[in-house]
Amino acid sequence: MTMQLKILLPFQVFADVAAVTRLVVETTRGAYGLLPRRRDAVMVLRPGLLIYEAEAAGEVVVAVDGGVLIKTGAQVLVSVRRAMGGTDLDGLRAAVQHEFMRQSAEELRVHEVLAKLEVGLLRRLGEIQHG
Repeated sequence: MTMQLKILLPFQVFADVAAVTRLVVETTRGAYGLLPRRRDAVMVLRPGLLIYEAEAAGEVVVAVDGGVLIKTGAQVLVSVRRAMGGTDLDGLRAAVQHEFMRQSAEELRVHEVLAKLEVGLLRRLGEIQHG
């Protein structure tokens, strides 16, 4: 028995792989391995490496940004913002740490600025109503 793996990006399919025999992902609760007969599951992925083994391609490593994995029967759907494939494990891990984490930090700063703007707007509205 094998699994069908699809890695989805916002505007395209990154990979559609048949005959996957095992899959390892990094989640917010640690690393998990999936085999074809594992129960159905939903997992929140953190930026890291996704490793799968397919009958035709052998072991493949993909760097993924945070996302979601859904396993239903033999179907595994992985939806992520960004993904990078490669053969150099150290290079992919460095790319994850450098590129994905940097962008996550930038997104956090944007959210902080937006929160400050919201607080300022609410404060000014309160002053107008009470003043």
